[in-house]
Amino acid sequence: MSQPQQILNSILQTANYESTHLDHVHFCGHASVLPSRFRIAEAGAAAIAATGLLAADLFFQRTNKKQEIKIDIKKAACAMRSNMYMSIRTQLTKDPWSPLSGFYKTREENYIQLHCNFPHHATGVAKVLTCAEAKSAIAEKILKWEGQELEDALAAANMCAGLVRTPVQWAGHPQAKAIASLPLLEIIKIGESTPEPLMTAIRPLSDIKVLDLTRVIAGPITGRTLAEHGATVMQISSPNLPNIESLVIDTGIGKLACFLDLTNVNEKQQLKELIQRSDIFCQAYRPGALAARGFSPLELAAIRPGIIYVDLSAYSHLGPWAERRGFDSLVQSVSGIAYEHAGGLPPKHLPAQVIDYLSGYLGAFGAMVALQRRAIEGGSYHVRLSLAQTGHWFSKLGRITDESIMQVKIPGTDDIPDYLELHESKFGIVEHLSPVVEMSQTPAHWELPPAPLGTHTVAQFK
Repeated sequence: MSQPQQILNSILQTANYESTHLDHVHFCGHASVLPSRFRIAEAGAAAIAATGLLAADLFFQRTNKKQEIKIDIKKAACAMRSNMYMSIRTQLTKDPWSPLSGFYKTREENYIQLHCNFPHHATGVAKVLTCAEAKSAIAEKILKWEGQELEDALAAANMCAGLVRTPVQWAGHPQAKAIASLPLLEIIKIGESTPEPLMTAIRPLSDIKVLDLTRVIAGPITGRTLAEHGATVMQISSPNLPNIESLVIDTGIGKLACFLDLTNVNEKQQLKELIQRSDIFCQAYRPGALAARGFSPLELAAIRPGIIYVDLSAYSHLGPWAERRGFDSLVQSVSGIAYEHAGGLPPKHLPAQVIDYLSGYLGAFGAMVALQRRAIEGGSYHVRLSLAQTGHWFSKLGRITDESIMQVKIPGTDDIPDYLELHESKFGIVEHLSPVVEMSQTPAHWELPPAPLGTHTVAQFK
């Protein structure tokens, strides 16, 4: 059994899922794509295969037709850094990584990573450090701080930072122990409702409606993946929060996009009305944030019996960091991945935001498992996962032992022309990775180009 097949089996076992299509999944190509000993390509191929497998099973449930599923492992590796292959033909694409983000040496010769890609994060870090928003000023101040003390101070200020730890140091941390007690993801039945059988249709997720209240990468990938199999997906964004345009484009293909301000009573009611005619609700705000506004999983199950609530957090719902903000790069830093990848200090991030993308595909997989269960036995479901759980699972997949892997050149856009497609959009002509999974009966594709946030109205969600 190949490595991707073994990893795929572990994903299915986590969800206690048995597929009628498992022997129809085929992996091709090799894993020597990115310079890392971590199994980025194999994990990516397996997670994407899991979404294809569920799409095939849902289509079989609709039509009694089986199909073949093919995954190009190299393309799956590229999909773990999808945003790096997105470009607009008529303009330069801005790098989403802030010059203030990155690793800084602390007083005791350790490193801390700052994540300042949103302007208010940069401002907040400078306020804690009492310095200018300049890399040199920040570096000078951090040299005077003990690493743990600074990590705690920034967390208390709701900033995004993480002390670089070794794998052993992380394993002994209370948050790591909390995460280790959890599975890769959970699919929990939270309410009763009548079964909603899937009717005959031309695509696996035809007539399935998805509300996507997520930002940046991981959560939006869940919605984008559901859209590539035929779901109608509405990206709902706050007009009051900043976003990164290149990531909006990367993750927004196939979606409608509207603004709703949940501090406005009328617009909050509009969201409730949208929920009543939706099947899947995805959210990735800080734990408790939407619940405080009346949109917890149980409240949604009351509003719309049969809802599937996909809930993505940074560090899980358990442990002392449960409410802490986080991103892929920070999980790499705190959990020892950045330390191990670099072979010590100074640390170095993986050549892909693999935790983000894996989490996004796994969220879509979990949503489709719940959708199938709802079709057969009814019920509302809570699909719960986190970046840290994904990172914990990913770090346990073993390592590539061939040392030549570290000399592999990262594929550029010119190296993968067959993987790219064009979309005419309001942003311009967008070049982007096409869907990785190949389906013999229901080819994965996006029916809509990416759209600027707020382009559509709630009335267009049909």
